[in-house]
Amino acid sequence: MEITFLGTGTSGGVPLIGCQCNVCKSTDSRDKRLRTSALIRTDDLTIVMDCGPDFRQQMLREDIRNIDAVLMTHQHKDHTGGIDDIRSFNFINRKPLDFYCDYPTELGIKEQYSYAFTETDYPYLPKMNFVRVTMEPFTIGTLNVIPIQVMHANMPVKAFRIGDFTYITDAKTIAPEERDKIRGSKVMVINALRSEDHYSHLTVEEAIKVVEDVKPEMTYFIHMSHQFGLHADMEKMLPPNIRPAYDGLKINL
Repeated sequence: MEITFLGTGTSGGVPLIGCQCNVCKSTDSRDKRLRTSALIRTDDLTIVMDCGPDFRQQMLREDIRNIDAVLMTHQHKDHTGGIDDIRSFNFINRKPLDFYCDYPTELGIKEQYSYAFTETDYPYLPKMNFVRVTMEPFTIGTLNVIPIQVMHANMPVKAFRIGDFTYITDAKTIAPEERDKIRGSKVMVINALRSEDHYSHLTVEEAIKVVEDVKPEMTYFIHMSHQFGLHADMEKMLPPNIRPAYDGLKINL
């Protein structure tokens, strides 16, 4: 299984519009962060984790010519803002694209893209086939997926474990019974917004404490803001089993 980090930035991306800080002005390509998303590839499947506003750019950059499904974590716009661009894959496959998500996320998508669910014969609308995700394990093709519930302030968000890989975004707290689902992962991906406290996202220190608790072999930070710091500086400060991810990074399991 190959995982590609399509985007590793928070909702505003990095650089942030109008900002002149040293991170936003950095010339290091690793400090250029599109909105958070990932691509999972096996021999017979290609799955996108979330479909944010930079979806089109991410697909073109990685030369993705087909996807089999989208696995959604929640309905916030920085994770759903690129859904209109799935039309290209509708045309390629000549059918709706499978969206695996829970009921609140489905409702959020239908509200944001209400025009796509109207009674019309207009052929150029994004077409989705919703597959309901609960807290029960499920399969996408040959992949076994275990849902993990994390809390984004007071909002439940889905994280997912696929084999030895666990993907967590937009978390502030993770209950003990949900952490138990992570244990034994070889690779964990988790959000680490910045050093300063935030009401709905893990800080760098809080994310490190999760790592110390669940003990994956390797951890990659995602959903980082410009306040996270320069990639090169943070890489030196973090322990060797924790790396800040960057856009375009590929890992294999």
